[in-house]
Amino acid sequence: METKELICIGCPLGCGLRVELNEKGEAVSVSGNTCKRGEEYGKREVTAPVRTVTSIIKVQGGKAPVVPVRTETDIPKEKIFPCMEEIRKAAVSAPVRLGDVVIENVADTGVNVIAAKTIQKR
Repeated sequence: METKELICIGCPLGCGLRVELNEKGEAVSVSGNTCKRGEEYGKREVTAPVRTVTSIIKVQGGKAPVVPVRTETDIPKEKIFPCMEEIRKAAVSAPVRLGDVVIENVADTGVNVIAAKTIQKR
């Protein structure tokens, strides 16, 4: 049986987790967590890690040169770099409103990138 050790990011405590994996790579037990979120995080992190991506996109004709953006939900960890590549190439025109979809289906994840702030026209 294989063991993975990691730090939980499910809550502010940052518990040290120990995740036991069976021969198929499936998580069979998690120890070291002090809450249920830690157990869920540990199992997910060793089998299918995901992250929320945050960044900025250029705004044309806006009162600010950029708008903060984020993925609507978590995306697979291996899709972060393709996601960032699309974000780097993107630009939007003002006005941009909080929650507007600025990139649909980023990196073929099925997840949209949305504006995290409202930017008015100049």
